[in-house]
Amino acid sequence: MARAAATKVAISIPGPLYQAVERARKATGKSRSAVVQDALRHWLDLQAHARLVAEYQAGYRRRPEGPREIKAAEAAAVQLLSTEKW
Repeated sequence: MARAAATKVAISIPGPLYQAVERARKATGKSRSAVVQDALRHWLDLQAHARLVAEYQAGYRRRPEGPREIKAAEAAAVQLLSTEKW
């Protein structure tokens, strides 16, 4: 797989955050670029997850569970939990 061309960026971060990142990255042997890339990927994943949760919630607001769905969920829970050794 070919690597995408890298783009250099300059950012400003508070001194204590910089120092904490430096300690952590040195302990793991990662470069600053690798740490920032990991953090950005993680942030993007969180954003994608938040969008999915919002869509899921909007779906339930548009069409909430009715008595039939609630009864089915309760029956499934009872069946599943009845097999547990408490």
